[in-house]
Amino acid sequence: MTSFLAWFWNERFWLPHNVTWADLKNTDEAVYPQSEDLYLAGPLAFCIIMVRLLFERLIVRPLVSGLRIEVKEAQKAPPNAILDKVYTAITKHPDEKRLEGLSKQLDWDVRTIQRWFYRRRDQERPTTLARFCESMWKFAFYIYIFTYGVRYLKKTPWLHNTRECWQNYPNQPLTVEVHYYYLLELSFCLSLLVPQLADVKRKDFLITLMHHVLSICLIVLSYVSNMVRAGTLVMCLHDSAEVLLEAAKMAKYARFKRFCNLLFLMFTLIFITSRLALYPAWVLKTTVFESWSLLGIFPSWWLLNGMLLLLLALHCLWAYLILRVTCRALSGPQGRKLNPLCVSLDNHHEVDFSSDEEEIPPHPKKPPHTSHRSQRNANGSNGAHRTNGYL
Repeated sequence: MTSFLAWFWNERFWLPHNVTWADLKNTDEAVYPQSEDLYLAGPLAFCIIMVRLLFERLIVRPLVSGLRIEVKEAQKAPPNAILDKVYTAITKHPDEKRLEGLSKQLDWDVRTIQRWFYRRRDQERPTTLARFCESMWKFAFYIYIFTYGVRYLKKTPWLHNTRECWQNYPNQPLTVEVHYYYLLELSFCLSLLVPQLADVKRKDFLITLMHHVLSICLIVLSYVSNMVRAGTLVMCLHDSAEVLLEAAKMAKYARFKRFCNLLFLMFTLIFITSRLALYPAWVLKTTVFESWSLLGIFPSWWLLNGMLLLLLALHCLWAYLILRVTCRALSGPQGRKLNPLCVSLDNHHEVDFSSDEEEIPPHPKKPPHTSHRSQRNANGSNGAHRTNGYL
């Protein structure tokens, strides 16, 4: 393990020319970022998860009683061994051909089978109460961390002159405020990543997972290579839109439609302004061009700037989806009134454009008739695949 770490943290890759890790050792006069500093992120992420559980139980849930939050659980699909096997082993969204085959096998109406799959998918989705608790926790954290970042950056010279990010680099002493800022951001990202891996996989799971992993890598690598000044700009800029996103979610779950509309429009404006305008014109300008002119190019420069450009590509993708959803809502049957309820805002970090509000297939006018013989053929003579009275 020691040899791997020595190979991975090769100073010729991570540091500019004529600079070694020995130059960044802590002394009595100055403290510099060390990779060991981030070992606390794992235990701190576990503590954040515990604090979140207490926050939801002691603060959020008592507040829900005064709001119009649905607390009932989704209606469960009746047990059916054949359909459950198809759902778990083959597909959760059967096509018409498979639906017709299941209809003949079970002697059920196609609409009834569609309703069964809808109910089965609905069982795996978190309840509205759980979503509201999650959004309120994220809202509280982003309010705190964004306020902290703004208050800290107001005292720094690189907020107004980004060339200060690279003056005397990498011999820039680490302050307690930056160490706390980085450790808290990293721990929070880890606390969101672990539940996402164990949660229900949504349509944008891979994109969101990529964003989480990319954010964690950027935080770790920029800290160890002491690019923390530029890193604080990136973190604060990204947290600005998250506050409005979580607020819009809470308004949606509480059924404050007009307030949700307003917050959604504000989120769209802030997201596009911060991540498609300020991010490339302010952050990428200093990490690519100003660092190039002041420091020159070294191997990790390509890696970190490549990751920042990949982050910009994800921003463009999400901005396209946000605008597409907005245009679709404006041109929908509701007239020119934006209705974000047509899009799911539920996600662990960004906007989830998967449809959590599926349109439930209408119940057939005539319930399917099943003879004893067809029921025995569908379920097996020994009763192993019984439909448990759903017909």
